[in-house]
Amino acid sequence: MEYLFAVPIKQNPHMLLLMPFQAKGDDIEGNRNAESIMLDEQTLQRDLQITIEEENYAEAAKIKDELRVLHEDSKALVLIANFGFYDAFRRGDLAMMQNLWVKGDDVCCVHPGGNGISGYDSIMKSWKIVWMNFEFPLEIKLKNVRVHVRGDFGYVTCMELVKTTKGSNWGSQFVINVFERINGQWHICIHQAS
Repeated sequence: MEYLFAVPIKQNPHMLLLMPFQAKGDDIEGNRNAESIMLDEQTLQRDLQITIEEENYAEAAKIKDELRVLHEDSKALVLIANFGFYDAFRRGDLAMMQNLWVKGDDVCCVHPGGNGISGYDSIMKSWKIVWMNFEFPLEIKLKNVRVHVRGDFGYVTCMELVKTTKGSNWGSQFVINVFERINGQWHICIHQAS
């Protein structure tokens, strides 16, 4: 599977340039995939509760450290899912975009200057319409990327800078991408660019 990798730009370390790279699911984060992280997190949460009930605070502190590391792994996987979204956007790859989204009626997409679009099928139609105005590949840069994870939901905030192959100007939007972990995989469920 191809992912994008964020590389800080030398002139501005707060700006990231998306570059493609190849990785298998088990290559990410030291052979940890999303499903194993989820199972480990559930086990550690249970063990933490037991050690606290037993008043074994030294062991509880160790478990909390392990949970912190797993949380960082989850943040990395959400970031990779976000870069997958931008790779599909950059290429105008509808099949890839379809695989990234949660399938259902409760997903939402807000394109710049547009109204909210709800439902998987309507969102996929909207990407076709948006992409009719572009030639691919696009050049996309992300700036001020922030990743947050809470359980089975994570979100990324950033500034999205998009430049078409013919254009000389950058379009700039503030973006919120929300991801849901389903069966161990992170899928986008909300995209808002404004």
